[in-house]
Amino acid sequence: MATTSIWAVKGWLGQVVIYVENPEKTANPAYYEKQDITAEQTQGLMDVIDYATRNNKTQLSNENAEVMRHFVSGVNCQPATARDEMTATKKHFNKTEGIVAFHGYQSFAPGEATPEMAHEIGIKLAQRLWGDRFQVIVTTHLDKGNHLHNHFVLNNVSMIDGKKYYRSKRDYYDIQRESDALCREYGLSVIVKPESGKSKHHAEWKAEKDGQQTWRSMVKSDVDTAIRQSMTERQLFDNLRKMGYEVKAGKDISVRPPGKERFVRLQRNFGEDYAIEGIRRRILAQNRPERQIMPSKPTMKRAYIKGMFHNAKKLTGLRALYFYYLYKMGTLPKKRKPNPKQVYFLFREDIRHIQSISRETRLLVKHGIDTVEQLAAHKNSANTQMLALIAQRKHLRYKARSIKDDEKPTAVKSEITGLSKKIGELRKEVKLCGNIEIRSAEMKNKLRTSRKDEKTRTSNKDLTNYYKRGRVSLP
Repeated sequence: MATTSIWAVKGWLGQVVIYVENPEKTANPAYYEKQDITAEQTQGLMDVIDYATRNNKTQLSNENAEVMRHFVSGVNCQPATARDEMTATKKHFNKTEGIVAFHGYQSFAPGEATPEMAHEIGIKLAQRLWGDRFQVIVTTHLDKGNHLHNHFVLNNVSMIDGKKYYRSKRDYYDIQRESDALCREYGLSVIVKPESGKSKHHAEWKAEKDGQQTWRSMVKSDVDTAIRQSMTERQLFDNLRKMGYEVKAGKDISVRPPGKERFVRLQRNFGEDYAIEGIRRRILAQNRPERQIMPSKPTMKRAYIKGMFHNAKKLTGLRALYFYYLYKMGTLPKKRKPNPKQVYFLFREDIRHIQSISRETRLLVKHGIDTVEQLAAHKNSANTQMLALIAQRKHLRYKARSIKDDEKPTAVKSEITGLSKKIGELRKEVKLCGNIEIRSAEMKNKLRTSRKDEKTRTSNKDLTNYYKRGRVSLP
């Protein structure tokens, strides 16, 4: 199994070489930067060869250093002079500005291929895709965990006719198709028909891995619940609207969660089971719809209060905002057991941040912070204390180096440890203050949106009931 991708590189050609030097960088940046480097330091692509033969970057022993030179190859160019050859091609056709190259990769599943096999596949892939018109450098890296992958540096100007290579959506499929064909030839596994809707943002993937809900998983859960409670498509759409969703029925059903600006296409995001035909099959497979859980009516309780009401201090400002938001999220009071489906969508989305919100709330309560001015003052005070302690710790570290007595450095190191602990606590407070500044504004916007949405839904419900009572005819 091999995954592939390709992206454009802007700047100067030597920057591609710099990136290839660093196997830790596997993202897809559009620019590569390295300060204080001269043109002489990047002559040719010899750096690629030096990197490939560097034993501390591979898991091959020293006696195999000569073998490593076979893992750097050129297609329509020589590795030692590739940069000069690519630059000469650009100058010949007067196309030296803009995108200077394309950087691609081909990554193999751990343990499936050998370095020799991976490099051979990489060369054949480059020849099939670009060998008739473009200059390409192919390198094979072996990172930690037996992660074999090929790098491709593709000159974007053709040596044949001077036309530029333009990456399109089809190119991604062509690269993957040829890569899969080569994997089959060499007996490697291939990803067969990847399902739509499986691609996820890293933050979303990590949240789901940690057992936390994301807005997409909440949409999917709500749609599943609506399907279980429905016997017809129309009933499904009605149930989703009762949950606050806006629905567009078409070839791919689109829903907009409460408080969100964009619609979500069900089939595109969640797969074939959420296409119109898949939903129909799921509805028809049910013997009876799942019973909808209606919100329970609050029970009246008698309470006895000691003291005077006028002595009770009312929370205001940021503290009141945080407590009210926690209540709307369903996490306060502690004995309360709310149904997550009854919590507004935007508040449910923040449940995965409950620990951060709780820490911010404790900070506000501990220091009695109610206004933005008080928050800024506390943040500045904590930051000033932290900088003073950092300077004090720095002085103690110099002092510890100059003391020769065995006992005194131990006491100084103990004092340094204590200062580091205080600095860490202050650094967390400064960070929490910054988070409160951002989150409080978001809380206000979400509360405002929820009130507006609730008012709209109540108005529409009253109008529908008015029509049902026969006061006026439906338009």
